[in-house]
Amino acid sequence: MPLPAPIVFVVDDDVSVRESLELLIQNEGWRPEMFASAQKFLDRPRAVVPSCLLLDISLPGLNGLDLQKRIAADRTDMPIIFITGYGDVPKTVQAMKAGAVEFLTKPFNDEVLLAAIRQALERSRLALAQEAEVKKLRDRYAALTPREREVMALVVSGLLNKQVGGELGISEITVKAHRGQVMHKMKANSVADLVKMAERLHPPA
Repeated sequence: MPLPAPIVFVVDDDVSVRESLELLIQNEGWRPEMFASAQKFLDRPRAVVPSCLLLDISLPGLNGLDLQKRIAADRTDMPIIFITGYGDVPKTVQAMKAGAVEFLTKPFNDEVLLAAIRQALERSRLALAQEAEVKKLRDRYAALTPREREVMALVVSGLLNKQVGGELGISEITVKAHRGQVMHKMKANSVADLVKMAERLHPPA
């Protein structure tokens, strides 16, 4: 199965900008998707392929910074590159603080833009790979029994089998059996492996 082409979304109300960017993106072998407003972009379901968003800061209705806020939580795998004809410093600072990867002022150099897109798509690919890895871990964790989860939590906190048995009121032999099941189901090669998995499943607040 060939991998799906990365998508470069463009949200800009200027039709000439959309047309020129569409050609530029196609020539690189990426898939362009054009939107004249932030709302039209929001209406499109999330794409689970490497992607990035070229976003004009000044838009009718919902502006670029508003859209950035709206999608910050649920589209973390889609880096944003802001493009604007009004490159004022406060907006740039606001956009970058909120996680934008680049801020380009029109007219921008094609090579500078393409380099920013390449970097953004690579970030997106890595984020999606990490997301898929965590989903696999969650699925494995979901297959554990409640008792196996208790044993796993105590093992990764550094307790020995005897101590785990004492905490749970079960024999050391029973702890060993549960621990073996945990290692098998989680596909962990060592306790250190299991600790790393637990950290990924329950990141510190």
